[in-house]
Order: sequence, then C-alpha cells, then structure tokens
Amino acid sequence: MKPKVYVTRRIPESGLKLLQRFCEVVYRDEVPPPSREELLEAVKDIDALYCTLNEKIDKELLDRAEKLRVVGTMSVGVDHIDVEYATSKGVYVVHTPGVLTETVADHAWALLLAAARRVAEADDMIRRGEWTIPWAPTMLLGHDVYGKVLGIIGLGRIGYAVARRARGFDMKILYYDIVRRPEAEKELGAEYTTLDDLLRRSDFVTIHVPLTPETRKLIGERELKLMKKTAILVNTARGPIVDQKALTKALSEGWIAAAGLDVFEKEPIDPNDPLLRLRNVVLTPHIGSASHDTRNKMAEMAAEGIVKVLKGEKPENLYNPDVMKVMPLEKVKMM
Repeated sequence: MKPKVYVTRRIPESGLKLLQRFCEVVYRDEVPPPSREELLEAVKDIDALYCTLNEKIDKELLDRAEKLRVVGTMSVGVDHIDVEYATSKGVYVVHTPGVLTETVADHAWALLLAAARRVAEADDMIRRGEWTIPWAPTMLLGHDVYGKVLGIIGLGRIGYAVARRARGFDMKILYYDIVRRPEAEKELGAEYTTLDDLLRRSDFVTIHVPLTPETRKLIGERELKLMKKTAILVNTARGPIVDQKALTKALSEGWIAAAGLDVFEKEPIDPNDPLLRLRNVVLTPHIGSASHDTRNKMAEMAAEGIVKVLKGEKPENLYNPDVMKVMPLEKVKMM
C-alpha cells in the first residue's frame, strides 16, 4: 500500500508526477490555498503533506494529523510551520533552499532598478495617455545606481547573489548580518557594519533575512528615519520584516525616496491599503521566485524530499535534522 500525500494546491506538473510515481496523491488542483477547515479535515489520514508558505502548519494541525511523517514545503522559509513542535512529534520538515537564490536576486535587482528609474510610473504615464510632450529635461527624474552604496541586510545565499550583481554596477557594498561573512569581504570588498550605520550610509537597502521573532518589524519608523531622503528600500524576503504602516508614512512624507516590494504584511494586500495610492513604490505580488525553471525545480525538490523520507532516506533539504533522534528514518520507511 502506497503512502498517502496531500498536495494543498496546484503545483508544477514535474513535482506532481514525481509524487505520483511513489505515493497515493490526493491533489487539490486549485490555485488558491485551502481554507483552514478544509486543510484540517484533509490531514487526518495522510502520511505526508505537500504545502506552500500560505498554509499554517501549527500545533492544532500537527495534532490532527496523527499519521503524518513528513511536511514538504515549496518554499525556502519555514515561518509558517511550527518546526519545533513538528520535531517533537517526529515529523520531518523539508524545504527548498538554494534552488531559488539567483531568481530572487534577479527580482530584487528588477525592483531596485525599477524604483530607482521610476519605470512603473513611466509605463503608467504612457498607458494613461499622459505623455503629451516630447523629451523634457525635468520629466520623471530618478536616481543613479552605478557607483552608489548598496546596503544588504542578511548576507546569506540570496544576499550574496545580490552583492555579486552589484559588482557590475561598481557599487560600494555594506552588509549587516548576525554572522560575519569574511568570504564576502574578501571576494566582493563588502564592509561589515551595524544596521544603523548601514541605513545611514546606503543609497539602496535590500532585505534578505528570514522572518523570525527577532526580525519581525526589524525596519520600523526609527530605522526608516535613519535612511537618506534619497534612499530606496527593497524587500523580497518577508513582509512583516518591515513595518508597513511606517513605510507608507515614510514614502508619503519623503523620509525616503522610494521602495520596491514583493512581499507584504498581509498577502494579498488589501486593495484599499494606502500604500497602493503612492506613486513612489513598485509593487509585485510575491513573485520573487516566479520563473519557469525555478518553480519547476522547487516543486521537484519538495517532492523529492518527501519521497526520500518515506523511503527511509535522509533528504538533502531536511530543515530539522534533530527529528532523526525522535523518529529514526528506519522507523519512517513506508516504501
């Protein structure tokens, strides 16, 4: 009898096919995530759960899923999963690190450049028929990127990839992290500094830290007021790292020049949110990893992690290795 896996929403076909070769798959072929009630009902008799960052995998759910042995999430971040409790119950957690690094770094740069050169405003101006005069010396003036100072908050995989791209723009790189990165200092000439110093000196600030209790609202009113009035903030990490209300105030009152956001405190963002009325912010709907190649790889990686655990093999993308002390792999083996 094949182990049973529940897939919470529509995923790329390559990941689904991999699961179907080894498991009985209950596939919810829908784009939106399931309701809480639907999810709690679905996990009652499953061996594995394939989820995304939109589903909350908490104590209530884990207690409901008595047979559950592995959760595979199609995401790098696991802030939607109570990993500590999952570990205590012998539930393996696999995620998708590394595979989306370059794609998210590309998107961070897309937002940075679009915000700096007012690309969204210019596009909107043309589409609305508001481009009524030819080239004008003062029309839609933006900010140069080449040769400026880039501040990176969090120099992990994605932050490092963003920093590598900055070399092509001959930028001075500052970084703040809980861990110092000597290899980046040597390779990229990056300067390690405090968060406050980074905010004061940078022309562009880009965020690449996970969402934790320590990073929630890491950037608030105090931090935004430290930044240059000409500075631009980019966030492709997690929305709650930035106090969205404070950012809206900063953008509307001119504390900083602009922002580029792929993530928000609440997703989807409320259509009436005052942030949407501002012209000096470029907004995208959490699509940092949304390339064909990367989403296919993410789907496959999460599926492979699930299958390996169910086979009694250690996956490369295991987030909570301590779980093996609670539930050894030989006891998990179901194939």
